[in-house]
Parts: sequence; structure tokens; C-alpha cells
Amino acid sequence: MTTNLHFVNNFSEVSIDLIGELKEGPFQQLPPAEKAYADDILATLIQSLQKISHHGGRASAIVNGMVEHSRSGTGEKRPTDLNALANEYLKIAYQGMRAKDINFTAELKTDFWPQLGKVDMIPQEIGRVLLNLYNNAFYAVKEKKENTPH
Repeated sequence: MTTNLHFVNNFSEVSIDLIGELKEGPFQQLPPAEKAYADDILATLIQSLQKISHHGGRASAIVNGMVEHSRSGTGEKRPTDLNALANEYLKIAYQGMRAKDINFTAELKTDFWPQLGKVDMIPQEIGRVLLNLYNNAFYAVKEKKENTPH
């Protein structure tokens, strides 16, 4: 999957470069009346490609983080900072939701128990549980917002 994301990011960057070459070459041959129209189209295209690159980079970071988590453990219990784990998966879930829907926003408020200390657990399994809970919560918030009359 990360290979596909790299391809998308590289494709958008190369396309932006090609648009720059187009503006320096053939674009200059257009009559003045058509230049403004063509310039608007090219500007919109550049903005779209920049958004693709930006969101592709975010998606790539999310995928890399999830892959790293899945490889980082042996599946055995170990002392884990549950507060940090919960916070990290909250951010991963939020970025994942934002990657799916760029209009989704939520204020992330946490109230962790600082005295908790480390807890013996299998972090990957608890992380998957937290990720599912957060994803379900974000989905419910999104659905409620979409179905609530303004």
C-alpha cells in the first residue's frame, strides 16, 4: 500500500512540474484572451495536485505508523504506558478519519490519569481495540452531524 501512496505522491509532484513547463512554453503561445482562462484552469489543477500530495503524505504516515506498530511487538505482555498508547491511537484514528473526509473535524479532549503508570498488556491488541473504538466514535459523530438539521 505504501508503494501506491508513493506513486500517487510522486505523480502529483511530477505533474506540478509539468504544468510549470507548460506555463513556460506552449502556454505563452496562447492569445491573451485565452491565457486568463487557461491560467485559471492550471491554477485549479495545481491546487488539486497539491491536495493529493498533502493527503497522500498524511495517509502514508498513518500507514507507516500502523505497520510499525504491528511489527514492534512479540505478542507478549509487557509494561506499557496506557495513557501514551491511548493518545497515540486517538491521533491515528483522527488522522485516518480526516484522510477519508477532509471536512471532518473534532476537538480532541483527553483526561488521562497521570498516576496510572505502566500496565502489563499486549500493546498491539489493546491498540487495535482502541483504534476500533475511536473509529466508531468518529463515525458516530460524523453521522450525527450530517443528520442534524442546521
